[in-house]
Amino acid sequence: MATWILKFSSKQVTIMAAAVLLFFNFQLNAATNEIIITGGIESARPIGVVPFKYLGNTSLPENLSEVVASDLQRSGKFSPLKLSLMPQFPTTDTEINYAAWAQKGIDMVLVGSVESTGLNQYLVTFELVDVLRAQATGGQAKTLENGKLVMTRDHVIEKRTKTINGGDFRQYAHIISDIVYEKLTGQRGAFLTRIAYIKVLDRDTNPKPYRLVIADYDNVNPTTLLSSPEPLMSPTWSPDGNTLAYVSFENKRSQIYLQDIYTTSRTRLTDFPGINGAPNFSPDGKKLAMVLSKDGNPEIYIMDLQTRNLTRITRNRAIDTEPSWTPDGKSLIFTSERGGKPQIYQVNLATNRKSRLTFEGEMNLGGAITPDNSQLVIVNRTRGDYHIAKQDLKNGDMLVLTNTYLDESPSISPNGSMIIYSVLEYGKPALAWVSLDGRFSFKEPVADGEVKSPSWSPFLL
Repeated sequence: MATWILKFSSKQVTIMAAAVLLFFNFQLNAATNEIIITGGIESARPIGVVPFKYLGNTSLPENLSEVVASDLQRSGKFSPLKLSLMPQFPTTDTEINYAAWAQKGIDMVLVGSVESTGLNQYLVTFELVDVLRAQATGGQAKTLENGKLVMTRDHVIEKRTKTINGGDFRQYAHIISDIVYEKLTGQRGAFLTRIAYIKVLDRDTNPKPYRLVIADYDNVNPTTLLSSPEPLMSPTWSPDGNTLAYVSFENKRSQIYLQDIYTTSRTRLTDFPGINGAPNFSPDGKKLAMVLSKDGNPEIYIMDLQTRNLTRITRNRAIDTEPSWTPDGKSLIFTSERGGKPQIYQVNLATNRKSRLTFEGEMNLGGAITPDNSQLVIVNRTRGDYHIAKQDLKNGDMLVLTNTYLDESPSISPNGSMIIYSVLEYGKPALAWVSLDGRFSFKEPVADGEVKSPSWSPFLL
């Protein structure tokens, strides 16, 4: 949405500098950044994430179970039981008192251990246990194999053992979270992912206040890829998660760059007169949709990344911007004021046929479609306020997901369960997350500067 506001600055209503935020203050202190849960705890499924027992003499690089508990909490699907309420601290399934956990309303328990096996080497074992099934069978069930009754432990939903090094603790914790999430929801987890965003520091004290930053999905381990004295905008991930496309004003005009996140090498992709903005990779990573005004009016173009050939998609006197791809790569979603005020349109790339998708509210911006092709996520303006909303692509029903004053730049997690966006907090943009059903949300307090234009990476493994 930041790109749209820049282009329409002469037409936008002046935004007030502060917003009144009423939050349900529930704070989660874990191995990750402090977050403030803003709604939806009561609908989450209780789960026991027991601290993993450590067998070793040196200090651990990371607390695995704390990271897992934080991940599951942030998903909005689970509510990890507080340590003070746990009836016991078992390490393996055989140590679990099933009745004690069932009395706490816990039907799933994650237990595990970490053993030091050598220099910077650790053996991690974990088990995900169905407490109710175990209680019903007494921890042992019988099944028929080759005509004989044998004992099984099918209440152990998952059990794994892996040796990792000290630098892989957080990554492996996210893997454990992904496994637990998928086993219990049937949907792939998105904890082993990253986000990119633009951070803006104080312009009076920093010669290069604009930063292109990547971090783990929970904004831990932030890494600055680029510092610039001029604005940076609109970062977006390639489908393989190796490259970012973004807009830079380093040369006093907008240009689109590609940057490898591992080597940090970068390539200037466009330098046309006028606007070069809003890049967005195709699902196969071979093309890049963008907004160019080189022919006089801001229009949607597609560039073949191998040949650098351009194809013009829209031709209209109105401003067209913010292109994004449908999951099948056959259409583009974009924002256009061709109907009077900005709304979301779709263009079929084979037929060039265009159709309007949104009608509710004063305007709708920044559209993107969920990976399952069922929902359109947008910024909806109603009565002067900008909120994140979703619209069902089959029946057209719209549901507003957020209720703060100025919400913008939504980006969908690769499993389609969460949306990260920018929210105005005390006059400064900060990061916030909301579940796709709108039931769970949380935000991250601003430590310094402003954070805007978040973009969620694809799956990394």
